[in-house]
Amino acid sequence: MFGGLATTNVAGVRIGLLTREYPPEVYGGAGVHVGFLVPRLRELVEVDVHCFGGPRADATAHNPAAALEHANAALRTLSADLSMTAAVDTVDLVHSHTWYANLAGHLAGVLHGVPHVVTAHSLEPRRPWKAEQLGGGYRLSSWVERTAYESADAIIAVSAGMRADVLACYPALDPAKVHVVRNGIDAAAYRPVSEDDVLRRFGIDPGRPTVVFVGRITRQKGLAHLVAAAHHVDPDAQIVLCAGAPDTPEIAEETQAAVAELAAARPGVFWVQEMLQAAEVRQLLSHATVFVCPSVYEPLGIVNLEAMACATAVVASDVGGIPEVVADGETGLLVHYDEADPSAFRSGLADAVNALLGDPARAAAMGAAGRERAEREFSWTSVAEQTVEVYRTALGESPSEQSV
Repeated sequence: MFGGLATTNVAGVRIGLLTREYPPEVYGGAGVHVGFLVPRLRELVEVDVHCFGGPRADATAHNPAAALEHANAALRTLSADLSMTAAVDTVDLVHSHTWYANLAGHLAGVLHGVPHVVTAHSLEPRRPWKAEQLGGGYRLSSWVERTAYESADAIIAVSAGMRADVLACYPALDPAKVHVVRNGIDAAAYRPVSEDDVLRRFGIDPGRPTVVFVGRITRQKGLAHLVAAAHHVDPDAQIVLCAGAPDTPEIAEETQAAVAELAAARPGVFWVQEMLQAAEVRQLLSHATVFVCPSVYEPLGIVNLEAMACATAVVASDVGGIPEVVADGETGLLVHYDEADPSAFRSGLADAVNALLGDPARAAAMGAAGRERAEREFSWTSVAEQTVEVYRTALGESPSEQSV
C-alpha cells in the first residue's frame, strides 16, 4: 500500500489528524507542531484535519456541546471529541495530538476499526500542577490519556527523553510501539532578521544586551524561576518576558507580583503579555543576546529550536528532551534542574546568562552554531517522512512491503 511513500504521494491513503489547536488558533507547542507538520504530510498522504475552534478552509472545526456550556472544562472537551469521532468514519488511520483529542482517536479506532497513532507532546502524570487548572477534570484527562496510550497502535514521542517518560508512566506499553520522531523547525519562517520595529514598539532598545523568554504562564515553563534569577542578572541587560495565557488566576497574580518586584529592583524589565505573531517573535529572538528556557518539564521545547533558528544562544534547563536540542557548550548552556533545590537552579540560570552576556562573541558563536544545527537536523520534511513510516507500522505493513 505504501510503496515509495517517502518520495511520492500515495493515492487512497487517508489520515484523520485530530488536534485541539490548528492555525490560526495556536497557543502552544503542539499547535505549532501540527501547523508545520500538516502541509508536509499532505505532500505524502491525504490528510483530513479535525480541530477545535472557529471555521477554517483547510480543516473541520468541532466545539463542545452547547448544553455543557457551564460544565467542567474537561467534560466539555470530551463532548467535542465525540463530534470528531463521528466525523472520521471514512479514514484509514487516525492520528491524535494531546489528551484534548486522544479520546476522539481512541473511540474512532474502536468504532471505525482503524489504527490509532498518538503523538506524545506531554504527559498528564508529569504535570500534576494541572489539577489547579482543571480540578477533578485533571483526573478525567489523566484517564483519557492512559486509556488512549495503552490502546494505541503506535505512539510517537517527540524526543528520546519523552519516550523514556512514556514508558515510565505507562509500563504496560509494548516498547516496540513507541517511536521517536523529534519536533522540527521551519528555518525559513524562523531566521535572523534585522528589523527592530517590534522592539521599539515595546520600548526595548535594540542596541542593548537583551535576555528573552517566550512562553505561557504555567508551572511547566518555569517562569517564576527565571524572574527570581533575573534579580542577579547583569543590570545593564534588558529582561524581556513574552509571557501570557496564565493557567489560573492564582498563577497570574503570583506572576504579576513577582514581575512588579523585579521591575522595582532593576531597570530594563519588559513584560509583553499579548500573544505575538511569529514575525514579531522572530524579531525579539533575533535581537536577543540570550534566550532562556527555564522549563521544569519539557518533552522537547520547540521554542528552543525557534531561538536557535534565529541564531540566538540558548540557556536552558536540562530536563526532558531539551538536551537533545540544545548542545551544551556549543549552541548554548544547560543548567541542571533539581526540584528539591530550586535556589541552586535559579543561581545556575543567572550564572549562565551572565556568562554569555559577559562574552558577546561566545554568545554570537553559539547562536551561529544553533542556526546551523536547526537547519541540519530538524526539518519538517524529515518529521513528516518519519511520521508516515510510523503510519506504515500501525497499518501493519511489513518491512519488505515498505521497500516496494
